[in-house]
Parts: sequence; C-alpha cells; structure tokens
Amino acid sequence: MLANSLVELDRQHLVHPVSSFRGHEERGVRVLRSAKGATVTDSEGRELLDGFAGLWCVNAGYGHESVVEAAARQMRDLPYATGYFDLGAEAPIRLAAALAERSPGDLNHIYFSLGGSDAVDSTIRFVRYYWHSKGQPGRDQFISVEQGYHGSTTMGAGLTALPGFHDGFGVPYAWQHKISSHYLYRNPLGDDPQAVIDASVAELRAKVAEIGEEKVAAFYVEPVQGSGGVLVPPKGWIKAMRDVCAELDILFIADEVITGFGRTGPIFACEDEGIVPDLMTCAKGLTSGYIPMGAVFMRDHVYETIAEGAGAKAVGHGFTYSAHPVSAAVALEVLALYEGGLFENGVKAGVRLMAGLESLRDHPLVGDVRGRGMLAAVELVTDKVKKTPLPASMQPATRLFDRAWEQGLIVRSFAQGIFAYAPPLCCTDAEIDAIVERTRKVLDLTLEDSEIRAVLR
Repeated sequence: MLANSLVELDRQHLVHPVSSFRGHEERGVRVLRSAKGATVTDSEGRELLDGFAGLWCVNAGYGHESVVEAAARQMRDLPYATGYFDLGAEAPIRLAAALAERSPGDLNHIYFSLGGSDAVDSTIRFVRYYWHSKGQPGRDQFISVEQGYHGSTTMGAGLTALPGFHDGFGVPYAWQHKISSHYLYRNPLGDDPQAVIDASVAELRAKVAEIGEEKVAAFYVEPVQGSGGVLVPPKGWIKAMRDVCAELDILFIADEVITGFGRTGPIFACEDEGIVPDLMTCAKGLTSGYIPMGAVFMRDHVYETIAEGAGAKAVGHGFTYSAHPVSAAVALEVLALYEGGLFENGVKAGVRLMAGLESLRDHPLVGDVRGRGMLAAVELVTDKVKKTPLPASMQPATRLFDRAWEQGLIVRSFAQGIFAYAPPLCCTDAEIDAIVERTRKVLDLTLEDSEIRAVLR
C-alpha cells in the first residue's frame, strides 16, 4: 500500500528531471528504498546492480558510514556558514586546498557551486569578467562541441549540444557556437584517429576565423563526452585542441563533471593527455553524490586577471550555498575513501569492465564498444556494416532500460540504442562480471523483439 501511495503522490506532485511529463504519468515512478556498495534495493525488495552509479556520480558506492558520520558531525558543529562578508568555515577551506594540491598544473583557486550545471554557468561569468579585466570586452563568443553536455541551466544548456535541451527553450544563443564531435564510430572521415584530429583542429581554426579571433572568449569540452553517448576522443585529440586554444589565446575549459574523481582512471581525465585547462569544472564524484556540490578550478593567471580587474570592488557572482560546510565535510571524507583504495580498485575494475564489454562484440546487435576506465558504452545496431541504428518505433531508450531493470541491472539507455555504464569504483570482480552477463541477457532478449526480427530477416 505504501508503494502505491508513493506512486500516486509522485504522479500528482513531483516533476522529474529530463522526463516526458505525460510519459512519466503513465509509467509511474520506481521507488528506490536503500543501497549498499554497488547494489540498490527498490520498494518491492528487488535488488539491482547499479551500473550507472546513480547519475554517473556515486563513484565511491553507497552506504559508507564514515561519510554519514562526517556530515552529521559537521551538522552538529556548524550546519551552515556563508562565504560572504569574508566569512568561512574550516571544511571548505581544507577542501579547496586539497583539491588544488591534486589538480593539474596551477589550477590553484577553487570556487564552489551547488552542482555541475551552475559550475559551468559560473565559468561563463568568470570568462566574461576575465576578458573585461583584460580590456577586451568584445571577446564574448563561446565554442563547444556537438553532442557535448554542459548542464541544463539556461546558459549551460546553450553550450550543451543535444537537441532535447534546446527544443522549446530558445537556446542556444547567438554567441554560442559548435564544431563537430570526434565521434569515431559514426565519423564521416572513418575511424582513422589522426584524420579526425586533423579535421577537428581545422574546423576549430575555421570557426574561430569565421567568428573573428578577437571575439572568441572560450572553448568548452568534456574529456569524454558523456550524455552524447560516451564518446571517447582519439588519443591526442584533447591535447591538439588545447594547443590551438593556447596559440589563439582562447580560454580552454575542461568540463570534468562526469570524468572527475577516478571515473576514467586518474583523479582527473585531463591527466590522460597531460593538459592543464584554464578553468575546469567538477561535481558528481566530488561528494560521490551523497550531497550536492560542484566546483570551478581556476589557473593562477585567470584568478590574478580577475582580481586585478576588480581591484577593491566585489566580483559580483555568488550563491547562498557556495562552500557549504556540510558538503565540504562530505567531500573531504569521500576523497579519503578514494585515496584509501577506491581509486586503485576503480582502475582494476575498469580494465575488467572494458574487457567484459569487448567480449560482447560478437553479438549480432553490438556495433561498437568504447570507453575509458569505469566509463563505457555499447552501441546497438541492426546491421554492423551499415551501422543501422535500432528502429525508433521500438523506443529503445525506454524498452532497453526496462529490460535491463528486469534483469537486475541499472544502466543508462539512450534513444539511439546506446547502453552507457559508469559503475561505482567499489565494484568487485563478481559485480563487474554480472554487469556484463546481464547485458548479454538483455541483448539476447532484444533479438527476439518483433521490430528487430523484421529488420534482421
């Protein structure tokens, strides 16, 4: 009775993010009740392996009592402290120092936000202030990458290059521009990595020339494109784009909201190619999703330019909950868990995950397997040569998610017929193997769908 009551209350009152309002009303909510490690339990007692770590965020896994204790202790001592008026608290100060110590290069200055989307919005404001401080207010044009995701706040959604975040919202704005994705599997240049790198470099240069070099403020990119379908760039692509931005004096912003905190192996994915962005965003794994928090990292030259430009004036950007002491206390404890063995286990588990998913390539529906560390995707097709997507009529996103759920597995399922994986770093060998085995079962069942059988005849 309780579950039925919750379903009805949800249907009547709770607006879910990135959902079809009518579709959700019809389907109803699946209520999660508890979780431990990499397993979640729903209101009916069904146990499921969380192959997506909530929303790419519960990197440490569920149920760490030390994190709960850190939050409770901070709540008892000091549940809130504003960062306004030159005030502060110990936990966010220590967290900022810890993050700066672990960040690439001289990303020594940390601004805390509530999550990833407002971290991206904060970078837009900081970038604008930076160029005003340098006496170049005309540098107000921003470039991002097709199929990239940079949040769903109004300005961030314009940098995002996914139609679902644009339709009906009046974005992107005229100052937000795009270049093509490096998406290797469906790249018109084929799968030659160097050809893709060269084409992307040429396209970025051409876009800057088209806009006017003196007008371009910043370039935004995810080290691995997440919501676009886990699109992994060719090795050397990120560095090549970083080098162009440095040459043209364009600020390079790395969006590590998904990739940060061991998701691809190192603490930050930028380390994979040895680059130092001018600004970097993170969230999700920062607190392992236990409590909201995001961050903007600034290189020394960005911070100093803004500081000198402002002089004695306040830099007019802030949030009530920036540098929240409870969030910071949680993040510090999560960082201790990562460095106490979870990062190491995540590297090992990531190798096993990628090997397991690679073993699915022989399945008739698997067109591509890609990933890095504990971030991966399997793309389904009905024709491996032509790379024909699954029929839209079968509504792959919903049907594949439902089928995985029935097999005791939670993964992200995209409309293109792509399974995305981002398991907690705490996963055991047996849990990684179960994720792969349950995926294969879902694929076998999908082969029997009438829409699939009609196409495969």
